[in-house]
Amino acid sequence: VNNMINAGLQGVDFVVANTDAQALAMSKAERVIQLGAAVTEGLGAGALPEVGQAAAEECIDEIIDHLADSHMVFITAGMGGGTGTGAAPVVARAARDKGILTVGVVTKPFQ
Repeated sequence: VNNMINAGLQGVDFVVANTDAQALAMSKAERVIQLGAAVTEGLGAGALPEVGQAAAEECIDEIIDHLADSHMVFITAGMGGGTGTGAAPVVARAARDKGILTVGVVTKPFQ
């Protein structure tokens, strides 16, 4: 996401969501969501998808607020860990429920 922001991509609102507070601090996005501050205490999901899911569900109202006025949403996430695997479906479901065209771009672990 930082690379796309650095490239000056126009007409896009970037929202970065993560359970890891340190990763969020490195983001250049103006809009960030700290997922599951109560669940993870900012330390990440520990490679547990159920923790990532709970973290996203904890913040569902904030996620929905960031989806407002969106016509299309790209969700990019890494699969195989906790946050991407657990939270991406929660975000996708929220977008679908609002009738927003949604595209998932994910990476899958090699092993």
